[in-house]
Amino acid sequence: MTSNKYLHLTLAERQVIETGISHGSTKAAIAETLGKNKSTIGKEIKLHRVKSASARYPLDCSLFPKCKDKNTFLCNLQCPSYIPFTCKRRDRSPGACNGCEKYSRCHYDKYKYIASQADGEYRDTLVNTRLGVNATLSQIKELGLLIKPLLAQGQSVYAILQNHPEINLTEKTLYHYIEDGVFQNAGVPITCMDLKRQVRRKLTKKKSIEYSPRKDRSYLKGRTHKEYIEFKEMNPYASVVEMDTVYNDGSNGPFLQTFIFLKYGFLFCVYHQKKTAQNMLDGILLLESFLGEELFNQEVEVLITDRGSEFVLAEKAEIREDGTRRTRFFYCDPMASWQKGTLENIHLFIREICPKETDLYALGLDSQEKANRISSHINSYSRKKLNNKTSFSVLSFFNKEMADKLIGQGVTEIPPDQVTLKPYLLK
Repeated sequence: MTSNKYLHLTLAERQVIETGISHGSTKAAIAETLGKNKSTIGKEIKLHRVKSASARYPLDCSLFPKCKDKNTFLCNLQCPSYIPFTCKRRDRSPGACNGCEKYSRCHYDKYKYIASQADGEYRDTLVNTRLGVNATLSQIKELGLLIKPLLAQGQSVYAILQNHPEINLTEKTLYHYIEDGVFQNAGVPITCMDLKRQVRRKLTKKKSIEYSPRKDRSYLKGRTHKEYIEFKEMNPYASVVEMDTVYNDGSNGPFLQTFIFLKYGFLFCVYHQKKTAQNMLDGILLLESFLGEELFNQEVEVLITDRGSEFVLAEKAEIREDGTRRTRFFYCDPMASWQKGTLENIHLFIREICPKETDLYALGLDSQEKANRISSHINSYSRKKLNNKTSFSVLSFFNKEMADKLIGQGVTEIPPDQVTLKPYLLK
C-alpha cells in the first residue's frame, strides 16, 4: 500500500486536521488518520495556526489571577515569582485551542487552526516562476528518494505520477526538475539517463538553473510591530533595546551589530566578519555573557530589529537552552526603519566615522577593539536629546554596575575634547 506521507497537504486533509484538533485528538492520532508523519502535522499546525484572542492579563504569568501584586508596578518580567503560562493543549498537542472547553474562560493568548485559512496561506506561497523550484530542499530530497528506485525499475514519469497521486506536480514539471538537476542539487543523483524515455519537447529558455525555496516567515508570528506595541502598552516600563547592522559590503564585510539601550541612549557595537543569523545570535549571547543573566534580564527585556535575514533566529534569542526566557523579540514593519528611530539616528554618528561607499577594512575597522572605539567616542559625545549629557554619564548615574561591565568589555569614557567622529579614528 502506498504511503501518503510525501509533499503537500490538501484542503481536505487540512479539514481533517481542524476536526481532529476540535475533538481533542493528539498530533500522533491525526497523523495516523492521514497516513502522515507526526512531525508533518505538528509543523503544519504550528506554522498556520492564528492568534484568535490576545491575553487579557498584562503579563502571561501563571500566578497572575491570584497574585497580590498584579495591579502594582511590581508586576513585570523581573518579578522573582514570574512563571510563564503554559498550556499542554495550546503549546504541545494538538497545538491549538479549537474545541477547548475552557476557551471562553481562558484569559491568556489563544490560537486556532482554520483549515481554509491555512490552505490559503499555503497556496499563497506557491508563486509560479520560470526560474527556481516551488518547494523546500527537504521536500525535493524526499520526493527524489521516492522516485529514484521507481525510475531504476524502468517506470516512466507518467506511471509514477499515476501511482502516486500525493505528488502534486505535473509530468512536465517533474521532467523539468530532472533535466535541470534539481534532485542532484538536493543530494539525490537523478539525471536524464535515469528516464525510461525522455519526451521530446521545446524546453523553456532559462537564464540560469536556480533553486528558490519558499521563504519561511513563521518566525514573525507573535513578533510583529503591532504586537510590540501591544506588549509595550501592557508593560510600559519594560527595558527596550533596538538592534541592527551597519556595513558597506554585504558580501565581504566587515559588519557592525549595533545595540542601543533606549533607557540610557547607550550604544554597543559587536564586530563581525560575516552577517549570518548565527553571527547575530552570537552577538546577543556576547552581550549576555559579560552583563550576566540577571543584569541582561533587567536591561534587555525587549529586542526590536528589522526583518533582515540575519535576524531570523528569534526563538533561540528569546529562550535559553534551559527553557528560561532571555528576552522578547519583535520586528519592525517592512520598509519602516523609523520604528527603531533612536538607533537610526545613532547610525548617523557611526556614518561620520564609517562613511558609505568606503572600504571599511581599509579604513581600519578590523576588530572588536575598533568597534569598542566607535562605541566609546559616540557614547562620550554630549547630545541635546540627553539634556547635553553623554550616554556614558547617564548610564553611570543610573546603572553603575552596567557601566562597569561595559568598561570591562573595553568601552571607555573619552574626555570631551578628545571625542572624535572622523574616519581617522580607526587608524
